[in-house]
Amino acid sequence: MNGRALPDDHEAFERLAAPHAREIHLHCYHMLGSVHDAEDAVQETLVRAWRYFASHRDDASFRAWLYRIATNVCLRHRIHRSKDPLMGRVPFDGTEPKVRPALTLTPYPDGLLDELEAPMGNPGAEYDLYESVQLAFVAALQFLPPRQRAVLILHDVVGFTAVEVANLLDATVASVNSALNRARATLQHHRASGRILKVTAVSTNRDAEDFVERCVAAWQAADIGQLANLLKADVVMGAPALGLVLHGRSAVCEYLASVPAVEDRETFRFIVTRANRQPAVAVYRLDERLQSATYHALALVVLTVDGDAAVSIHVFPDPKLMPVFGLPTEL
Repeated sequence: MNGRALPDDHEAFERLAAPHAREIHLHCYHMLGSVHDAEDAVQETLVRAWRYFASHRDDASFRAWLYRIATNVCLRHRIHRSKDPLMGRVPFDGTEPKVRPALTLTPYPDGLLDELEAPMGNPGAEYDLYESVQLAFVAALQFLPPRQRAVLILHDVVGFTAVEVANLLDATVASVNSALNRARATLQHHRASGRILKVTAVSTNRDAEDFVERCVAAWQAADIGQLANLLKADVVMGAPALGLVLHGRSAVCEYLASVPAVEDRETFRFIVTRANRQPAVAVYRLDERLQSATYHALALVVLTVDGDAAVSIHVFPDPKLMPVFGLPTEL
């Protein structure tokens, strides 16, 4: 057999791949931190899997095989080795790249998460679906060395055993356990420093919508008192793409109350949505250069809420996120 799939194999491939497509997409998001990059990685994974499907017809291990391909696609994503063979590897010998890639973080739509079962059907995973998609957790994953990130996600998030992870990565069980321990220690350090918080889920869509509407109303009125009531004392507001990081209720309130000027706030419109199991809002701004009343997508804002107040505000000035969330780019 030449290892190439035949036309008649397509139906069998679709039957095996389709049930795992969403969890592979989320796995790529965990690995890369970007829903855009995850989509590209899934497409490459499926192309590679189809290309070599004839050489792997074991239905029982098909899911693990997809994870094997997807993980290595993601590991190569930022080092741009375009001519690697299908099973090419990032060295698993304890060495790591000297230069870390810049963090590109995006939110993940709740609509896609609703298609999954926590923790992706495996009760052995350390993190449930809610905890594993918190933005702070996903961001922290991106700063782990690549092999530690892969091991922790495959073992603690997806739920593969150490032996299975070793097989997926062509590594020894000892090296997998070592990488896992170091990754866990790093994440624990992030928790101890307050960069990863244990927050409660917003119970219903109505609760999320109500919270966002109160935030928007306070912002539109530049009502400092109401804004303060909706934020934790140690709230953090970040928009890395804009070079904006604010710490503390006073700094965040001052910024939100003054930018833009109050008289310009009627030029904005909002659509409430959900991302990473938290309330979010799509922001649109009127293009005053046009005679028609057209509002163009400006940003997606995710509010991490604990109880009845926000602990963080993440601003993503990326209009290309709107279609991912099933939202229009213009109003």
